[in-house]
Amino acid sequence: MKVLVQRRIEDLGTNVTNLLLGLGDFTNFTMKTIFWTFKPPYRWKLLFEQIYFIGNKSIFIIFLTSSFTGAVFAFQIYVGMKVINADSFIGPIVTIALAKELAPVLSGLVVAGRCGAAMAAQIGSMKVTEQIDALEVMGINSYQYLAVPRILGATLSLPLLSAIFLLIGYGGAWLIGTKVILIDEVIFSSLISDFMDLGMVAEGIIKATVFGYLIGIIGTYQGFNVTGGAEGVGKGTNMAVVWGMITVLVVDFFLTSFLTKIL
Repeated sequence: MKVLVQRRIEDLGTNVTNLLLGLGDFTNFTMKTIFWTFKPPYRWKLLFEQIYFIGNKSIFIIFLTSSFTGAVFAFQIYVGMKVINADSFIGPIVTIALAKELAPVLSGLVVAGRCGAAMAAQIGSMKVTEQIDALEVMGINSYQYLAVPRILGATLSLPLLSAIFLLIGYGGAWLIGTKVILIDEVIFSSLISDFMDLGMVAEGIIKATVFGYLIGIIGTYQGFNVTGGAEGVGKGTNMAVVWGMITVLVVDFFLTSFLTKIL
């Protein structure tokens, strides 16, 4: 019994030590990327390539996700509201939910799944094939060349994708509300300006910006820390997706608590 307890304590100590070492390594990586973000030369071409990959290439899946999210959310709200004859509130409720929560969070989850995985896989493949070492030998800083453009690309692209999500999601809700549920078009839209303000839109944009930065940091960090060949690349890719999604959901709670007080 004494040996078992001692072993449990040792395992707990090992896990805590590994956690602290991991947090320290992640913090060190973050500081390096921040430093090289502001240090020339600036990789504008690489940045625009990442914006194109993360932003433009994600529009189709954002379009599908947002249109059906808005549509099904409007229908579900109608199911509840028709009981108390409050159909006119469907438009404001759907729009506020999209602006403050659904657009930034679901856009973040989509980008984490699609682009966070790609970041980890691309950089991880370069790590195991020693291409990163080759960059360093040629005098090219790997953090500035590989990590910074991806982090900035995600940070700049996700707010734009969130705005697109909001517009298309509202379009899907409007289509269901006015053409399927047969709510009057004027009634559906008239109350939005009474209940919604720019602060709600700003809250969603700020959240999306933070989510983009975190997804970029996590994806590139996992790529730089890949070990063990192809199997390691797979594990790093999986960890980038899992931690990216978890971070979006957890940070969203704290951002909501903070931004609600100041906006």
